[in-house]
Amino acid sequence: MKFIGKLLLTLLLLVVLAAVLLYVVGQTRWAAGTLSRWISDNSEYRLSLEKISHSWSKPGQISLEGVAFTRANQPQILAAKQVNLAFSLRQITDFGYFDSITLRDGTLNLQPQQGAVLPIQADVLQLSNMALHYNDETWQLNAEKVNAGINPWQPKTGHLLGENNQFQLSAGVMVLNGIPASQVLVQGEIKQNQLILSDFGAGLAQGDLTGVASRAADGSWLVERLRLSNVRLQTPLTLEQFWDRFTALPPITVKRFDLIDARLEGKEWAVNDLDLSLQNVTFQQGDWSSQNGLLDFNAGDLINGSFHLIDPIMNMQLSPAGIAIGQFTTRWEGGLLRTSGNWLRANKRLQLDEVAVAALEYTLPINWRTLWLQPLPSWLAEVYIGKMTTNRNLIIDINPDFPFQITALDGYGSNLLLAKDHQWGVWSGSMKFNGNDATFNKVDIRRPSLALDADAQQINVTELSAFMPDGLLDAKVNVSQLPGKPFTLNFSGRSVPLNTLQQWGWQHIPLEGEGNLQLQLKGLLNSDGPFKASLQGQLQATSKEGQTLEQQLP
Repeated sequence: MKFIGKLLLTLLLLVVLAAVLLYVVGQTRWAAGTLSRWISDNSEYRLSLEKISHSWSKPGQISLEGVAFTRANQPQILAAKQVNLAFSLRQITDFGYFDSITLRDGTLNLQPQQGAVLPIQADVLQLSNMALHYNDETWQLNAEKVNAGINPWQPKTGHLLGENNQFQLSAGVMVLNGIPASQVLVQGEIKQNQLILSDFGAGLAQGDLTGVASRAADGSWLVERLRLSNVRLQTPLTLEQFWDRFTALPPITVKRFDLIDARLEGKEWAVNDLDLSLQNVTFQQGDWSSQNGLLDFNAGDLINGSFHLIDPIMNMQLSPAGIAIGQFTTRWEGGLLRTSGNWLRANKRLQLDEVAVAALEYTLPINWRTLWLQPLPSWLAEVYIGKMTTNRNLIIDINPDFPFQITALDGYGSNLLLAKDHQWGVWSGSMKFNGNDATFNKVDIRRPSLALDADAQQINVTELSAFMPDGLLDAKVNVSQLPGKPFTLNFSGRSVPLNTLQQWGWQHIPLEGEGNLQLQLKGLLNSDGPFKASLQGQLQATSKEGQTLEQQLP
């Protein structure tokens, strides 16, 4: 019996000695290298370890130091100074399941095609001071100084973070789809391929971002709340390119979005001191829809090329029928513009109840005639104004071929259809304008006045008159609504300089001084060729001395 007891004690001591030797040898670089080579040679993974260590202060945990891990013929997945593995009782039946895995001071590259990058799972995956990179068709993410926790971590093929877990993440610096942010904080969960961001915040473009949002399995987004304040954003994109970036996003439903004291600047456009609130709107495939939406905004300046609004204010209600414009006011070109009305989705009609313009000092674009003939965008087929008033305006055209200006222009219009079938025009309604003084191609006139009525067939100018120093100009014009806009003009001038029409494009009149003029003219306002080529006319001029001259076009 004594022999058997000594034998058992000897075997026990040998086992303890072997365990001690294994414990000591296991923490050497030789053991780390041997384990790395064995895993690399007997699996599809490539592992490099510098050292394996254990501390009796944390008996249920081992630390791997100098870790580099990847799959064969794949970019590196993990490089970390230290990886801590905490064991759990569950490993008795499931060896690959840890209580926690902590990655410290390194880089983690996640690619969708990598699938389940390790045959291991954990109750908690933690990142400490890590760099994180992730790229797929939707997300391009690069983050530094990342601290994160995922609970539980159960990776599956195509779902590296698992399909059901909760997570928290902070990053010192993050670039998401080309947009840089700092001091990022995110809390949320993944539930059956749904991404739920229960709370997030970041420093963005010198401002602050906070919100709550979720992404469905089909890629669409629901923004419960999004707030941007004090943003100072600069972009090299034009306004059209900037909007195209937005419309290219997956479907987004916004319950509430607030933009506070923002300054945005792009190529040839800018918005200063912008406050905007948007509620209950869905954006999808370049269009929007809303059941009970709201859009309010005001800004210090809104600039797009040469177009500059000062202190614009707008309140709009959104519905399936379209947009109800409760108020729009702005300062523009030194004057004040005010309107209200509706945009109707069914017929793409902008229907304004009233438009008021006062104290405007506006210089027409050099190509305003070309712009007038260009078709309107697809969302704007008609423009209707119930009532229009203008007061004390200055209108200038600097086109060198025929410059003009009108001062102190007042006007009134009613029931005006100014666009139809995506084309500008005067399609129906009545207008009357009068000014104090005007100059048309170096010819000065006083008290210019115009009155017209329009319907579906024609535009009838019932009054077109002005005073000259000692005489009066008067004309009647009829313009057809047919293609090309055929027109007829009957013009008369009494006691006016006989070279007046010569300044306005008529041929030379070999008479001097003042007299009377009678002109009948017809042609096409919207001719495909040169305007003069479409004209036919007859002029009769009579001087004060009784000399008479008749001329014809062509």
